[in-house]
Order: sequence, then C-alpha cells, then structure tokens
Amino acid sequence: MKNAYLLILASFLAFGCSTDQKQSMPDTLPFQVAKAYGIENFDQVKKISYTWNVQRDSVNVFSRNWLWDIQNNEVGYSGPDTTYTYSLEMPSDSLPDADKGFINDKYWLMMPFQLAWDTGYEYEVAENVPSPLHQTNSTKLTVVYNSADGYTPGDAYDLYLDENHRILEWTFRRQNGAEGRTWTWEDVQDFGPIQLATMHRDGEGNRFIWFSDVTVE
Repeated sequence: MKNAYLLILASFLAFGCSTDQKQSMPDTLPFQVAKAYGIENFDQVKKISYTWNVQRDSVNVFSRNWLWDIQNNEVGYSGPDTTYTYSLEMPSDSLPDADKGFINDKYWLMMPFQLAWDTGYEYEVAENVPSPLHQTNSTKLTVVYNSADGYTPGDAYDLYLDENHRILEWTFRRQNGAEGRTWTWEDVQDFGPIQLATMHRDGEGNRFIWFSDVTVE
C-alpha cells in the first residue's frame, strides 16, 4: 500500500499555484477557513521557504526544502541529490518532477489558503460532528475535487473545524471512498501576516508530517 502522503499528492497536482485572493467570491465556509489563517493578508507575502518532513515508524523518511518566490512565480527546490530553480510559468508538461512534490507539500502547509485559491471542487457542511481522532465536537467541511481534474480525480477531504473556522483534523479519502486516513492540524504559528500549521500527527499521536525552517517574507 502506498504511503498516505503520496496518495494525497496525486489529487493536488492540478491545483494550487494561483494566489489571487483578490478575486470576487462569496463568504462561504471554505473562504472563512482561509480568512481564519490570514488569506486577506497574503498580498503582503513575497516569499515563503520551508522544509517538509515526513516520518514513519519514528524514522525520518524524507525531507524536501522549498523556496516559493511568489513575486517572480518561481520555485527553488533542494532535495537529497540536487538543487535547482524553475518557473511556474512553464507549460505544465515541461515542469520538473519536483513540482509534484511542491504542490503536495504546499497543500500540507497551506490548505486553508487553497480553499480560496482553488476552483475545481464542491463542498458540503455538517454541524456537530465528532472529529475522528479526538472526538471533538466540530463542523465538518467536506471538499470533493472535480472528477475531471487532477491525477487522481474525485478525491475528497474532510476538514473538522472549531468554532473559529480553524482546522482541528483532516481526513483524506481516495476517490471519495467511505474510508480514509486522518491527521491533526496543529502547532499553528504566526509567520508575518499569515498563520500556518507546522505539525500533523496520526491517530497514535506520532508526528507524521511537519515543517521546519519556515520563513515568510
């Protein structure tokens, strides 16, 4: 069975590189989630750098370093074997393989903002739903990406929100199936004008994906 973070990756590939939060859109629950983390201040952000880390069975499996130059629409990548920069304005079929990792890792860090940037999904809302891991009373926001988009189209994400529209936990469900895997959304920190969650733990409380060396300019 593939690692869950790789499953999540595939449905992200067609989304997420636009940051035009100035677009006109209703004050929907997805947008309220984005606002809770500072989407209205994102035009002040010029660059974001971070290291994405994944751990399994208490072993650090992999790390990737990213520099997203928003002003110039460029991405700097540093992995175990290579370092380079590429333009997000390249044709999609010319982007390096690393771009798949960039989109995946950016969603783990910036999912609240993607709810405002993305257009290719539908959503449903349910009130007073216990979160899967900690049974916290929450509002469940289910996001289902369109069946014509992405590399694994039709995937679904359940976001369990507190009263301030903050994410408590999120569940990935491949192809909108009945079962999925859930992780926490925690260690939210201020980074300049925005807030980002830097830790995601599994049901046993072990860190699964986390971010280090985060800087926002």
